[in-house]
Amino acid sequence: MIDLIAAESATTSEWPNTIFLLGITFLGLVLVLFVFAGFMDFRKAKLAAAQADGLRQLVSRYEQLAENTLDAQQRVAAGVSELRSQTTAIEQILRTVE
Repeated sequence: MIDLIAAESATTSEWPNTIFLLGITFLGLVLVLFVFAGFMDFRKAKLAAAQADGLRQLVSRYEQLAENTLDAQQRVAAGVSELRSQTTAIEQILRTVE
């Protein structure tokens, strides 16, 4: 009978320890998930910043290319204008020769 009482008291004293360990395990799991969520948010922010920086560089390159293209167009337009004036002068010379 004494062995039965001792066995019952041993099993009843294990439940609070088990519940405590389950609680600690649950809190540890929550903490790990919280740290993981924070890490993922940090990584998303880092990727978004890198993407924004890439877009800024792309816009800068586009603006530079647009500026260079405008300069080239202006040079070509000046060259065409010079050719027109030379062609007009040559036509006048040819008319006077005829």
